[in-house]
Amino acid sequence: MADVKTGMEAIYGTLVPTGGGDPIPLRKQDLMVGRAESCDIVLRFPNVSTRHCQLQLKEGYWLITDLDSRNGTKVGGERISRKRIDPGQRVSIAKHDYTLEYSPVDNGAVGPPVIEDEVDQFMNASLLQRANLQRKVSFEEAKRSGVKKPTPPTPQPKPGQKRWS
Repeated sequence: MADVKTGMEAIYGTLVPTGGGDPIPLRKQDLMVGRAESCDIVLRFPNVSTRHCQLQLKEGYWLITDLDSRNGTKVGGERISRKRIDPGQRVSIAKHDYTLEYSPVDNGAVGPPVIEDEVDQFMNASLLQRANLQRKVSFEEAKRSGVKKPTPPTPQPKPGQKRWS
């Protein structure tokens, strides 16, 4: 964290190239990574997109979001759209590998990190699913849409008609 009294600049972590090279200090809590000169971290490689990904520090942990890049972003070898990066974990931006070194406690983390699978499931769900307002599908619609074994509707008695026993 920044030393407010002396005015030293904060460093929230370091992106270390795995094949060698200068480490990249993470001096802000929200960083744009890409080939464009306007990015906070400029990677001058032709396979890196203009605005490739975004790094955000949330509750002491770094999150990375791919910005629909052409060559993708990976965390721990897995292609992601958004994911938490744990300390020391490998991050690939296009084909360029880095290790993200940081301390969640020094960055203000209190307690365990948020489980991003739950966050991803929630964020990937439709608004209707999030609000638990999914439209019910009729038997005929289910049959037309190719559901393997749609359950036929239970016959309901007409008004004034007795149920069969």
